[in-house]
Amino acid sequence: MPPQTFMDHMTADGIATRQREGLCQTVRHAFDNCAFYRRKLTAAGIDPASITGIADLPRLPFTTADDLRDGYPYPLLSVPLERVVRVHASSGTTGKKKVMAYTQRDIDDWVHFFARCYETAGVTPADRVQIAVGYGLWTAGFGFQLGCEKLGAMAIPIGPGNIDLQCELALDFASTVLCCTASMGLLLAEEVNHRGIRDRLALKTVILGSERSSDAMLQRIRTLLGVEEVFDIPGLTELYGPGTGLDCRYHCGIHYWADYYIVEIVDPDTLEPLPPGEAGEMVVTTLRKEAAPLIRYRTRDLCRLLPGECPCGSPFPRHDRILGRTDNMFKFRAVNIYPGQIDEILSDAEGVSSEYRIVLERRPDGRDEMLIEVEADPDSAPGAERERIAAAIRSAVKHKIMVTPDVAVVDYASLPRSERKTQRVIDRRFAECTGARPCAPTKPPSGNPG
Repeated sequence: MPPQTFMDHMTADGIATRQREGLCQTVRHAFDNCAFYRRKLTAAGIDPASITGIADLPRLPFTTADDLRDGYPYPLLSVPLERVVRVHASSGTTGKKKVMAYTQRDIDDWVHFFARCYETAGVTPADRVQIAVGYGLWTAGFGFQLGCEKLGAMAIPIGPGNIDLQCELALDFASTVLCCTASMGLLLAEEVNHRGIRDRLALKTVILGSERSSDAMLQRIRTLLGVEEVFDIPGLTELYGPGTGLDCRYHCGIHYWADYYIVEIVDPDTLEPLPPGEAGEMVVTTLRKEAAPLIRYRTRDLCRLLPGECPCGSPFPRHDRILGRTDNMFKFRAVNIYPGQIDEILSDAEGVSSEYRIVLERRPDGRDEMLIEVEADPDSAPGAERERIAAAIRSAVKHKIMVTPDVAVVDYASLPRSERKTQRVIDRRFAECTGARPCAPTKPPSGNPG
């Protein structure tokens, strides 16, 4: 493995210094150059000169997704418009998009730590990287490509979908690294297996992002593609884009680039900070972002900080894989449930594959019903064996989540596949919804918006 060239020789003390200095500079920069932040900080009684270190972070007000939408088209802009060299937007489809502006230094920083992700995954300039994620306003394609080129590897920018082309170019160019969503990774892995071309591929590494993936799904992709490693890469358009961290070869948490941003975990309802090990909402504060800095931005991602050091010895702290989103929560019989809770249970179940779907319906008598459809493992037995598997899953859900669903173990590959993100929850409980137009999941209380 070549010498690390993008880790900046960081130490725990060096990261702490960057966080302290970066926080003070960010608050001052935002106050001096952004009318929104000046109003927000003034209303909270914050004088930038009073912010001297990380201990002052809880005093700062929160920033929310609504703040970004309300500021469209240039929310949080903190530099003159002529310094903006690019904009990107979130992949959301409802209401105003969350558009973020970038200066050249913002782009350079993003490219630098994205190359750090590739390096952490063991990618070298000798690799050929097949990039099967979206391009355009979405950040993914640009981040994966520019980081790849910064590292010096060959980028093969195919974009998502087009399975025939994906297979053709993976063979023709002997791609060694695949970058895609987990759903796309599974779809391609199953097709590779179906076509019987796995042994002709040169793939050795897969980097997955954009959606939560269960242990079972990661193992399925690893097995079907015959690759050595599958890595999980987080990303958020508001926070540069993908590449803000990566799990190392020990796969025991995401090393996040704490020299570029601070992570807090707070209770979604009380907004009080939570200690490492406890799950809550991820809140981020940038340390170098110029065009659109973030101060205590509520990401809506559910996560937890991981205590202790990683066996790899990296000085960068870790957070867990994203557990879900607060706005993906649904309520069933007065219990708040996240899809991630279901897929953790299914990952431990025997005789099932990685794909599942949760269908919520309301009977004429007003009683809610939940059906969990999960695909059988290709090698599992039909009939009575499936009934036993379904009963075990139903019992596990009742024990761990305190609700009793119906469970159906269906044929392998019978549930819908997606080239982007798979829809896990179909909520048909409301009159205005139909089977063709499912309702959005019920949202939890928003809490104090800060």
